Amino acid sequence: MSARMPYLDPSLPTADRVADLLSRMTVEEKVGQMMQLDARGDLEDQVLGVHVGSILHTSPERIVRAQELTAQTRLGIPLLVGEDCIHGHSFWEGATIYPTQLGMAASWDAELIERVARATAVEVSSTGVHWTFSPVLCIARDLRWGRVGETFGEDPFLIGELASAMVRGYQGSGLTDETAILATAKHFAGYSETQGGRDASEADISRRKLRSWFLPPFERVAREGCRTFMLGYQSIDGVPVTVNDWLLTDVLRGEWGYTGTLITDWDNVGRMVWEQHVQPDYAHAAAAAVKAGNDLVMTTPGFFEGALQALRDGLLTESDLDPAVARILTLKFELGLFENPRRPDAARIATAIGTPAHAELNLEIARRSLVLLRNDEQTLPLAGGYVADAAGRAADGDPAPRRIAVIGPLADDAQTQLGDWAGGSGQAGWLDGQPREMITTVLDGIRAHVPANWSITHAPGAEILTLEPDPRGETFEDGQPRPPIVRPAEPDAQLIADAVADAQRADWVVAVVGDRIELVGEGRSTATLELIGGQRALLDALIATGKPVIVVLVASKPLVLPASVHGAAAAVWAANPGMKGGQAVAELLLGLIEPAGRLPISFAAHAGQQPTYYNQIRGQHGDRYADLDQSPVWAFGEGLSYTWIEYEDLALDESVLLADGTVAAEITLRNVGDRPAIETVQVYVSDRVTSVSWAEQELKAYRQVALEPGEERRIRIELPVSELTIVDAAGRRTVEPGEFELRVGRSSRDEWAQRIGFAVEG
Repeated sequence: MSARMPYLDPSLPTADRVADLLSRMTVEEKVGQMMQLDARGDLEDQVLGVHVGSILHTSPERIVRAQELTAQTRLGIPLLVGEDCIHGHSFWEGATIYPTQLGMAASWDAELIERVARATAVEVSSTGVHWTFSPVLCIARDLRWGRVGETFGEDPFLIGELASAMVRGYQGSGLTDETAILATAKHFAGYSETQGGRDASEADISRRKLRSWFLPPFERVAREGCRTFMLGYQSIDGVPVTVNDWLLTDVLRGEWGYTGTLITDWDNVGRMVWEQHVQPDYAHAAAAAVKAGNDLVMTTPGFFEGALQALRDGLLTESDLDPAVARILTLKFELGLFENPRRPDAARIATAIGTPAHAELNLEIARRSLVLLRNDEQTLPLAGGYVADAAGRAADGDPAPRRIAVIGPLADDAQTQLGDWAGGSGQAGWLDGQPREMITTVLDGIRAHVPANWSITHAPGAEILTLEPDPRGETFEDGQPRPPIVRPAEPDAQLIADAVADAQRADWVVAVVGDRIELVGEGRSTATLELIGGQRALLDALIATGKPVIVVLVASKPLVLPASVHGAAAAVWAANPGMKGGQAVAELLLGLIEPAGRLPISFAAHAGQQPTYYNQIRGQHGDRYADLDQSPVWAFGEGLSYTWIEYEDLALDESVLLADGTVAAEITLRNVGDRPAIETVQVYVSDRVTSVSWAEQELKAYRQVALEPGEERRIRIELPVSELTIVDAAGRRTVEPGEFELRVGRSSRDEWAQRIGFAVEG
């Protein structure tokens, strides 16, 4: 039979194979190919009944069963298997779970993030999964939004750099490589511009604003070959992104020439009927989604009958389906799934999942993700100047025994340390968490790395929350579980007293606080940014002891810390640092590594300051609230080292440039301390007068420079003038002639930054 079917001939061009297969498909098979369904449902009905083209949320056993069923179908069209492999193979027991995307962003290291994505693809591809719904290119604006931790932070340029690296890592040398998986740029576009931080709310955002900030990272990964885009849940100016012709047709497929595959987010098509109420029924919703250019419809079971009804009613024609089905089939042919469905490979699983090499990479990115925010009187590293002995412990020059009180509800909470999309976070029913022995908590790490004669005590000190079922029911209308209602725990006097007693007997206190999975993720935005439960009272009591307190914030996003933290000896933000995070934190505190992380996002002083991103539009009347300064506590790009780097003598090759020229500058860096450093040199540009309101400054480049103690280096910076754009009133991205200022320093608000002016002519 195969000899009579050209689509099964791998020697033919892909376009010919697609055309032949399309000609053989029934309309029901075409509609089915456009569907991606949750594999936790009735697989036999999905594969044999509605001819589903893709499945997601597949336990190991159900992947195998789905492939067996596919072999029974008339045309044998293979399945695309997708999964939320967000920072590692999230729902595979024993897979390597890395820091969350926001944590990785603190490294500012695109090459390292590409290596993480490549290692993830090797693990994922061995298990029969072809597709990850990552990376997230949303711009974090309102920190109350529950999905901030899934982003790369607040800056479009940095997001574009790191997301492109992740795409390269996932897709490898090309889709024919069996270790490659499809990357997904999401959520296109403007999804994070929420109202009040509420998830998937109406995005009050103009087309010019989209072009200015939200679209550039997506355009970059589109042009670099990201093969799939996922659409956001929200509406823009009343039009759901799912049917937004301007975004999908005019911009993405038109201006950018994007030929990849579009997938809706979870039940976007159904939501137009039962949530947004912009379509009267599934027939109209299906017709609108198809005509808008959607390809795969994620988890809208009603799409099958809806699309068939739309065909019967004349809302659709069969030819309307063909472009989408052709793009889906093209992906399957390019992946080689007709010749090799890439089923789970037991031999590869045994050698690829959770390997020592991946654990080392995990430790490397965890180390680079940590941001030292405060270090009063050089409290850190503890007792100074360590090196590791043969056992990996810090070797102290002072033989006196020391005592550390490790306190806090997150000091030894292994699953919370991993963050969202990580086994125990609730999205997959077949996995409760990752193996405890693979996870090093902060308490584990400190115990393993302090000098042998030091003693460690541990007290939780506080509870964070309790949960109550939502009185509206366990599920939404689409069957998704409703998150339970969070009730902050009250401060517990006895827990605090026990922790204070430990602290009073200690030389140092390490207080590990933050948020928990019940407070972050889809549908889990928060009205507050403050620490939940008894944690604020705990910190107040610990700092009041007068002992040096090092606050370690294990949190999905920037939180508002109590005022007492201004009296803490030190503060470290660890995001959700993954399986090796506790070891990395311990090494940082003990001086076994150098703090190199820099904030990809700003820390607010109060939730009422939202939004707090650094590149806000000029022209605000006044620079403070009546009752509070507007400045963040810690701003984008900030982070301390255990040494100090001086910036000197910024000089330009030319001070007057043409539009096709290059801004070329040099600056001297000098390490004036006694520790090495990895310095992230940040390059901002300010367009002094613009035809429309614009940001005061924008990150345009950065370089990471390793400097030994006492070392001085002159580094060069080159930036094409064509990158110095604004979006004008007509929505055109352009370079306007005029005066500019180059700012080179260590953060977005570096008062020591070197500045120099230049002009662009013509």
